[in-house]
This record gives sequence, structure tokens and C-alpha cells, in this order.
Amino acid sequence: MDRRNKKKQKLSKSQVIASPSPSEEESQNDNAALDLTCEVIASPSPSKEEELREAMKKQNDAALDLTRKVIASEARHSNFVFSPASISAALAMMAAGNGSGSEELNAVYSEIATVAFADGSASGGPKISVVNGVWVEQSFPVDQSLKDLFENVFKATFAQVDFIYKAEELRIELNKWASDHTNGLIKDILPPGSVDSQTQQVYGNALYFKGAWKDQFEKSLTKVDEFHLLNGKPVRVPFMRSYERQYIEVYDGFKVLALPYRQGRDGGTNRKFSMYFYLPDKKDGLDNLLEEMTSTPGFLDSHTPKDKVLVGDFRIPKFKFSFKFEASRVLEGDVLATMYHQACVEIDEEGAEAAAVTCVRMAGCRILKPPPPKKVDFVADHPFIFLIREDKTGTVLFSGQIYNPSS
Repeated sequence: MDRRNKKKQKLSKSQVIASPSPSEEESQNDNAALDLTCEVIASPSPSKEEELREAMKKQNDAALDLTRKVIASEARHSNFVFSPASISAALAMMAAGNGSGSEELNAVYSEIATVAFADGSASGGPKISVVNGVWVEQSFPVDQSLKDLFENVFKATFAQVDFIYKAEELRIELNKWASDHTNGLIKDILPPGSVDSQTQQVYGNALYFKGAWKDQFEKSLTKVDEFHLLNGKPVRVPFMRSYERQYIEVYDGFKVLALPYRQGRDGGTNRKFSMYFYLPDKKDGLDNLLEEMTSTPGFLDSHTPKDKVLVGDFRIPKFKFSFKFEASRVLEGDVLATMYHQACVEIDEEGAEAAAVTCVRMAGCRILKPPPPKKVDFVADHPFIFLIREDKTGTVLFSGQIYNPSS
């Protein structure tokens, strides 16, 4: 499929299901978002491992920056969740499809998929499902090498379809595809009218994650307590409790908690997942914490708890919610398309379940701190930020914030 000479024309009429991936550097050409993805995922370095790690460091900073943009544009002072990893996959496929990709980008994506997206459920580890799809208007000529690239590198389903006369049927089919591959958590990602006779391509990525905590919470300890909203009013929600040692690090103005997921009988040699909670000391301190997170290069890696500590009062609310937004509004001029993204997340005593799908329509340094006390309190009874990461690569699968766990 020759898109090199008609890139802008085709991008202006295409559809994409995927997840938008952020980047910290501005592109220097017309297709900023796609070049940005290349910059984030494919940083040059001496070895594959170093290249992957360096690329993911940039992606982590980009994920936080996109988190900031989403909050400012779509979710200020409200619950939200999205998947930087899913968005990256979609943009990488778009880059390959319009000719702005590279062998380096494809190779690094393949490495990330092998490690971060490896399904460990057979050995008792996290269940991870990452699927890609490409649907192209059947009247378009398709280059065999491009088809091979989608199928071999991105492991994508590739189909030529009739968008001209069967647009609505295909929209329903694509929504079913998204639902089937997210265990039914994501439905109707493409709204009515989003696929029409002008649609030329749809790129799709669906990401599903379900993991059990390495140390599960005792259900008998879960009690209803107050969570303090930003307006000062409390809501009563169930809080999970524990008296076991936890991975907590205390910083100036906030604390970080890491809850590892069970890795399975293979010992987690190929991957290691954790959920992170970033809790400001002040009940209204989340805005300042987010500013620090997004303005400090390498924040995630330099603010990772390394050791378990004794806990005093330890409480985390249970929550379940979904969030849907038009990502192209957040990416501004970086994507010549209309991009839809939807994600959902649930945590309870056993673990966490999360899923994401995105659709696009185209017509720091560690802070010095005093020694922690013998017991550390971690009471998430006010707004906080959370992430689900693969720790070996640093891949951010999901990012979000909680302002009201009862909604």
C-alpha cells in the first residue's frame, strides 16, 4: 500500500482503533505524533537491553506527560484511567502503515511485546492479552511486504473490507472485536457515525490485564471507612487493610506504595508487574504531586520503593470504573485523525483487572529524606495517582487517578 505520496490525504480519512502513545519530544515534520512514537520507542543505544530500557525511560516520561494533558483537558479533579502502552501500539502501526516507521522502531516494538506483553497465566502469573488489527478498504491496492509487516511484527489480524457500502456493519464488528479481546470490559468504543464510506483504514489495539497480588488482602479485614473528597465532604467506601510489611517509600510531601503481582511458577524471569500508588501528604496535594511527577525526568524509576517496611495504619480503597475520551483533542496537532480511547480498571482483595482500546478516525532524581519511622502509615483516604507497570522494561500499561472511589 503506497501511502508515501498520499500520506496526509489518507490520514485525513482513516479510522484507527488503538491506544495513543505520548512522547516528550516535539516532532519536526508534519506527522508529529507518529515520529514522536518512533522517538520514544526507538532510542539508539549500544545493546538491545540498553536500547529497550532507554526507550522505555522516554516512554515513561511521555506517559506521565500525556497523563497531565488528559487530566487538564478531560479529567480535572475526577477519576480517570488510560493505557499509554495501548496507544503506543496503535501509533506504531499507523507509522508503519503510512511509511513513517522504521526497522528500528519495529524491532524495539517486538522486544517490548515479547517481554512486557508476555502472558504468564499458564504458570499462575498475570493474564495479559494484547491483540492488534488492521482493516483496509478493499478497493485499495495492498503491498504484500506491508501486509507481512503487520502480520509478522505486530501479530495483527489483517483484512480488506468494504467500508464504502458496509460501514455500519463493520463498526459493529469492530466494537465486537474490542469487546471480545477485553473480556467484555470495553464495549462500543466506536460511536455511531465514526465509521463511514470515507473510511480508508482502521488500526486496532486491545489490551487486557488481570493479575493477582503476590500477597493478597484478607477479605475479613476489609471495612467501610471515609474517603475525603476534594470539597472536604467524605464518602464511605470499602478499604482493604493489611498488617504485613509493604513496599513503601517516604518522600518530601508524598509516599509511594508498590504492590507486586504474583509472577507464576517461572519466577517472573521474563516479566515483573506491580501496581504503584502515589499519595500526597495533603488531602488537596494531588495537583502539586502531578506537577512534580511530570516535570522531573526519570521520575518513575527514581521513585520506586526497594524495600519492605513495617506498616502502622495501612488502607487502600477498592474501586472500579471506566473512562472514555477523544484522545485526539489531548494530542492536539500531533495526530491528523480523530482518536477514541477507552479504559477500565478494578482492584479488590485478590488483585486487579484492567483493559483498554483506542480508536482513531482519520478523514528525576530521588529526593533526600529523613529515615522512615519504624512503622509507616499509608492511608489512601484522599485523591491519589496509580500506575500498572511492567518493572523490567518500565512499560506503563495503565495510568490513572482516583478522586472518588465510590463513583
